[in-house]
Amino acid sequence: MSTEKTSAPIGSEHEVVNPEAAHDAVTAVDPRLLVREQGFAGYVSEFKRKLHAGDLGSIPVVIGLILICVIFQSLNSQFLSAKNLSDIAVTMVATGMMAVGIIFVLLLGEIDLSVGSVSGVSGAIVAVMTVTHGMNEWLAILVAIASGAAIGALHGFFFARIGAPAFAVTLAGLLFWLGFMLQLLGDQGTINLDDEGAVAQLTTYFFSDVAAAYGLAAVAVAGFFLSAFFDSRRREAAGIPSRPLGDIAFRTGLLAVVAFAAAFMFNQYKGLPLALVLFLAVLVITDFVLRRTAYGRKIFALGGSVEAARRAGINVAAVRISVFAIAGMFAAIGGLFWASKIAAANQSAGGGDLLMNVIAAAVIGGTSLFGGRGRTWNALLGVMVIVSIQYGLALEGIRTPVVYMITGGVLLATVVIDSVTRKTQKTAGRA
Repeated sequence: MSTEKTSAPIGSEHEVVNPEAAHDAVTAVDPRLLVREQGFAGYVSEFKRKLHAGDLGSIPVVIGLILICVIFQSLNSQFLSAKNLSDIAVTMVATGMMAVGIIFVLLLGEIDLSVGSVSGVSGAIVAVMTVTHGMNEWLAILVAIASGAAIGALHGFFFARIGAPAFAVTLAGLLFWLGFMLQLLGDQGTINLDDEGAVAQLTTYFFSDVAAAYGLAAVAVAGFFLSAFFDSRRREAAGIPSRPLGDIAFRTGLLAVVAFAAAFMFNQYKGLPLALVLFLAVLVITDFVLRRTAYGRKIFALGGSVEAARRAGINVAAVRISVFAIAGMFAAIGGLFWASKIAAANQSAGGGDLLMNVIAAAVIGGTSLFGGRGRTWNALLGVMVIVSIQYGLALEGIRTPVVYMITGGVLLATVVIDSVTRKTQKTAGRA
């Protein structure tokens, strides 16, 4: 008897179907449905499944944040005071904005070392145009942001079209744009901004009405519930696994506790910071772009496999250039927040540990250095960890060298966890 098998195109009338395989395909249960079928036990089973598959998501970061708060509050009762938490919320926005742009690049499995220098250029452009040349401040802000996007696109061009490594291109950009910033600022080196101007207001304006903070919390909770609920309905209509209503209500309840607690805290000090509102708006928009648009899916596809993405018809060069342009744009936006923080543009802008903190925020928050995994909300979690550690150590009078060492240790631990997670996923057949 011949053992030779004749292959046939998928979906043709000659296709042979294995009855047992078909039966297994019908009766197989998506692990996420265990929550619906088993209640609380389902959550335990789901957690064990994710632990075995190396897919814990943001859980380690959230646990780390809780531990940070507990430890520093036990050392100094001022850590969880309304003033300190408000200061943390405002300070983290500049780094967080830049981390959002870095996440787009990391999703491709690449890196951008120039964001610190680009942020400095942004502040210098606004300062020179408004103070030295008397340009309208809003126009200067638009020019600065557009310049950041153009710089990023230029880096992306050399990477995507010329084929130069992103590491080398952006390292050259780091040096070039640092020199360009120093040239713009001139011999004086520092240009003070208008204390009442638009840039200064980015970090100094607070919505003092208590309704603002509580209103934002209510909108966030309602938006989350409606988004999750209608998404679940769409999945049910399509016949694919979806979250049960009880699970959605539970998650909404947790968010409500956090959101209204934060609103209460802000109202105990100056009110809701404008900087935080802008940051949250950026996170919502960029998360939607990455998870709900064809462009976002192309970015994840490139991060997974460039060759597979190319064969699928994706314009790899165009996506790569656009991603670096986005990173440059958010670097420029972050630079405006840094300039607002000190009400000036100076030669030290974009230097020091800024680049390290931006990359660390993205990675600590849960974005993989190897590409293909991450969300822009990771920027919020990661920057909260970094700035909380900095403020906690500052309250204890810990010197800067120790702060660097601790932050570096946290970053190393995160990268190790990321590497172990990838190996676990490969073992589980998910990568």
